[in-house]
Amino acid sequence: MKAVELEGVVKRFGTVTAVAGLDLRIRPGEVVALLGPNGAGKTTTIDMLLGLTRPDAGTVRVYGHAPQDAVALGLISAVMQTGGLLKDYTVGETVRLTAVLFGKPRAAVDKVLERAGISDIADRLVGKCSGGQQQRLRFAMALLPDPELLILDEPTTGMDVGGRHDFWTAIRQDASGGRTVVFATHYLEEADAYADRVVFVRRGRIVADGTASEVKALASGRTVRATLPGASTGDLTAIPGVESAEVRGDSVYLHGRDTDTIARHLLTATPARDLEITSRNLEEAFLTLTADAS
Repeated sequence: MKAVELEGVVKRFGTVTAVAGLDLRIRPGEVVALLGPNGAGKTTTIDMLLGLTRPDAGTVRVYGHAPQDAVALGLISAVMQTGGLLKDYTVGETVRLTAVLFGKPRAAVDKVLERAGISDIADRLVGKCSGGQQQRLRFAMALLPDPELLILDEPTTGMDVGGRHDFWTAIRQDASGGRTVVFATHYLEEADAYADRVVFVRRGRIVADGTASEVKALASGRTVRATLPGASTGDLTAIPGVESAEVRGDSVYLHGRDTDTIARHLLTATPARDLEITSRNLEEAFLTLTADAS
């Protein structure tokens, strides 16, 4: 059974089509980054997964259930950017109140506070917490029902570098235990470092879906660097698969989509050495693949 299945999903708001025939399948235990510019349809897609809005066409299933039923069964939790916190309660009181709603024991409260890294501020008023600490509190609350699917909308907003690292370490540990994670973020380095799959959305449609490396290669190819004294740009651009070439001293940089062919030629037909293949970064891929929506 798939954790998430969206098939032919369409959502319109008046004359605006926010999601235009989107198809997406996510396996249990995957960590998937949903990326796209503002207005690409990410938030609308998340809202449909949470049962907050219904598609005008197509189907949305979460672990085989309609989203509203999956929420009622405790299969889904979400960490949103804002809202949902009472500033005059302490961190501990907020989590204990949430635990009562889910019928969870005190031990569960202590566990999620520790998991979210906020045990040491359990007695602090929510209103006195930083933005990053409030995000960790939302994370702790989302963990209480022990969901199969965790949806994160800009989860590390307001966190410092150490907090973001600790947060994603906890997320990866959860995923290794079988929990599925879908997150939207503007921190592209987070998607590059922590997602199993990266999904780019443009104008309500998926334009790229794969590992970070696959998506980077799809958008802008890879670069082969090698030490090759005496090389000329003209000779290098004649190599099969090379789209552009640059010479820097004894080093050459060959850009193209079929870097296997380029590397094979360098190793068998030239005296090149110290060869390495690198991908462009995810930000370049993002700008290339979502340019029309911008």
